[in-house]
Amino acid sequence: MPFLELKNSPHAPGVSPVAIHYRDVGGGRPLVFLHGGWGYGVYPINRQVEAFQEEIAHRQIRFIIPDRSGHGRSSPFAGPLPPDFHRRAAGETLLLLDSLGIQRATFWGHSDGAVIAAMIGLMAPARCEHLLLEALHLYRKKPASHSVFFQKFADHPESVSAKLQKLLADDHGNDHGDDHGGDRGEDHGANRWQHVVPRNCRVWLQLANESTHPQQDLYDGRLSELSVPVTFMHGRHDPRTEPGEIERAHQSVPASSLRFVETGRHSPHSEEASAAECSAILRKLVTAP
Repeated sequence: MPFLELKNSPHAPGVSPVAIHYRDVGGGRPLVFLHGGWGYGVYPINRQVEAFQEEIAHRQIRFIIPDRSGHGRSSPFAGPLPPDFHRRAAGETLLLLDSLGIQRATFWGHSDGAVIAAMIGLMAPARCEHLLLEALHLYRKKPASHSVFFQKFADHPESVSAKLQKLLADDHGNDHGDDHGGDRGEDHGANRWQHVVPRNCRVWLQLANESTHPQQDLYDGRLSELSVPVTFMHGRHDPRTEPGEIERAHQSVPASSLRFVETGRHSPHSEEASAAECSAILRKLVTAP
């Protein structure tokens, strides 16, 4: 799996160069998958890659799956995430695509990755073939998730399940990045995930604390300016979604479509009961003329 070096990245201030680890599968029409806040290993798209084996073999689709800086095998950095980390990550993604010589792609983002994909759509619409926004966050403040999720794992990341700890350690730990990431600071060694998880939770607590009203959004009221094709894909039982949140996002974007995955939770693409339905949604999207 390759690495690419960026001279710098807005998502990793003070780090130079920034090594970005990415998975590159297939060829042809590029589809960029942007992972959620805890990294790619928690909710991978293995089931979709398997479903598209024929298209991959015939070089009809190219899956590009980067680890954002501070995640996976990409360059780590110490310190907190700033509240505008989604916008910074959008800039990093575009720098990566510039380095790969990709001018236009379909962007599929999950959770925090969906926010990043939406911001790419606002920043650089000419680069976007289509946006598939899965488990999108609209609001900065998430009351239903505040104490049972963000505060809990900000204070006690070790309280995640043993299964999840293994996935996180495989993704972030085991000395990944030593040849590429430079000085780890507090983002080090096999315990690296224990920095990644609370850092993401703390920035969401900060976003909530700095909100000026309960439904303040992450896009400064600009989501309606999206001018590229948008499909929202959302698990009907997503526990990280506030009542009416995804419906409001859908209503904000002219001519967007909303596909509820009835059996899905926060990551329907990786959940056994709903993965095939998500693959079908993706197939229809990427085979459209």
